[in-house]
Amino acid sequence: MTASPPPFSAMTGIQTGSPAFRRVSLALFAAGFSTFALLYHVQPLLPLLADGFGVAPAEAALALSLATGFLSVSLLLSGALADIFGRKPVMVASLAVSALLTLLTAIIPSWHGLLLARALFGVTLAGLPAVAMAYLGEEMHPSALDRAMGLYIAGSAMGGMAGRLVTGVVVDFLPWQAATIGIGLMGLLAAFAVWRSLPVSAGFVRRPARPGLMLTALAVPLRRPDLRLLFAQGFLLMGGFITIFNYMGFRLLLPPFDLPQSVVALIFSAYLLGMGSSSTVGRLTVRWGRALVMVGAVLIMTVGVALTLADTLYTIVPGIGLMTFGFFGAHSIASGWVGALAPATGKAQSSSLYLFSYYMGSSLVGAGGGVIWGAWGWGGLVAVVGLMLILSLFAIAALSRMTRG
Repeated sequence: MTASPPPFSAMTGIQTGSPAFRRVSLALFAAGFSTFALLYHVQPLLPLLADGFGVAPAEAALALSLATGFLSVSLLLSGALADIFGRKPVMVASLAVSALLTLLTAIIPSWHGLLLARALFGVTLAGLPAVAMAYLGEEMHPSALDRAMGLYIAGSAMGGMAGRLVTGVVVDFLPWQAATIGIGLMGLLAAFAVWRSLPVSAGFVRRPARPGLMLTALAVPLRRPDLRLLFAQGFLLMGGFITIFNYMGFRLLLPPFDLPQSVVALIFSAYLLGMGSSSTVGRLTVRWGRALVMVGAVLIMTVGVALTLADTLYTIVPGIGLMTFGFFGAHSIASGWVGALAPATGKAQSSSLYLFSYYMGSSLVGAGGGVIWGAWGWGGLVAVVGLMLILSLFAIAALSRMTRG
């Protein structure tokens, strides 16, 4: 009689360099790419939306902040849905419906209708980010987790850059609706690619649809002080990062810069540095540990934010690059750390809570930054973001003492 194979476990998960590792990494690279392109392609459009619909910068930012806000809340449910229906089906459906809603925003004539579509988009998109992180936490061997997470984050960085950069350049030649349609069609292609290429979960265990169990599962990670600190990291880092990018476009369109929209969009090419950062920190953490490498990443981000105070592009552009490099490195480490610390029965919920905090930072700080920008200018904005990064460093120190990470 042939012996049956041992049950799947983290210690028998997908190894770095295997064919399965390459399939998963490529599929989730594409998923991360399309997710961030769909979500953030509106960021370079904010000044155009403000002018076209006759709204203030802070209100224009709602086109992004509403999406990230509804995304953050919906992430708390997406993990439970993925526990019921499976990881891959939820990810594919999330991408496809979100792409269709993006196409819809290109033909909606009213400002409030556009905001409604973006809010619904935030709800549907939630099915991918947390579930992708949970999928990697369940399927990857521990030695391959940080590398795989880094590649997924690299895809996110490239998608964020491409969505912003392409849209920002295209609108100098075509209406913004044309760029939005292109991004939506790309999202549909990505959903098809994930459906065809991503292996079905081997480490996933289906759970029944019981609201009480869902709430209990969410409560388990919240009882852990180490995970709570990581959730706080998501809020602080993403809140600061997205706020600088939200209002840098407004700043560069004004004197003394007076740059055209297509040139302003080029600042998003800094996301190439984010790709390099997120794909290499996994190797550095093996040698130096997560805490030390993350401190370095946050310090780099802090220096970059400070450099944006200058009134010359020769200083601002390197500052944006350093901020982006540091942010994606820190985010990649925090994401992998959540996967490593999360309890075996609560990986999807832990990922959902991390990303809830992450996108809530984007929504609340990103929208509130418009008020700060209007009241205290760029210096006030940088001061608030700098304070958030100092709090991040204190949180890393506390986390290191708890986990010896």
